[in-house]
Amino acid sequence: MKKITLLILLFLAAMPLSIRAELSEEGFFSGRISRINRAINVVRVKVDFDNIKYLNPKDKIEFWDEKNNTQKCKSYIIGRTSDYLLLKVPELPSCEKYLYFTSGSYFKFYSEDLLNNVKMGKEVVTILLKKRMAVQGQLEGRNKEITAHVERVNAINARYQTLREKLDQEWQKELHALDEDKTYAVRSYKDLERRRDEIDQKLEQYKIKDENLTLDRWSLDSHLYFKK
Repeated sequence: MKKITLLILLFLAAMPLSIRAELSEEGFFSGRISRINRAINVVRVKVDFDNIKYLNPKDKIEFWDEKNNTQKCKSYIIGRTSDYLLLKVPELPSCEKYLYFTSGSYFKFYSEDLLNNVKMGKEVVTILLKKRMAVQGQLEGRNKEITAHVERVNAINARYQTLREKLDQEWQKELHALDEDKTYAVRSYKDLERRRDEIDQKLEQYKIKDENLTLDRWSLDSHLYFKK
């Protein structure tokens, strides 16, 4: 039994990354080389996927030519914008021996750090959604209080209609109390509305796309489509 288990583990370890991608798909993305600085072993890569915000300096990245996924090159991030990654490739001369390094070259990338960061982002989104739900419930409660204000005022008007002259002072006191309730409800509503907007802003900040790769429809033959 131990021998069978060992053989299975060795088989999985020997599988190309393209086959194992289903296990950690959120760690994969693609990009093109835009500039190479061989003097300092730095490569700038043009990328286009929303989850790039989950990549940080010092995160480790492996990349390879899609035609040969058995030869991988290791790097780590030293800079990032919304469209570009600046990668330090310590073994750049060695990588150039088996990878086609030139401006415009297309590579596949994988980062275990990206995968972990996305998982953390999902946890943050879950917490924010729960907080938003709680605030939304409170907003609805305050909104009902504000909506009911007019009905309550009309009820009090009818109650004191026949006793207006004698009970005018008491009537005004009751209306004033209602106005204070309304003022409190409106202030509370505005505060909750502001908190909800802050949560919505954070939800937008941590929004995660389902896939990093998009379908490249470069050919009339749909069988030649591929994700990048």
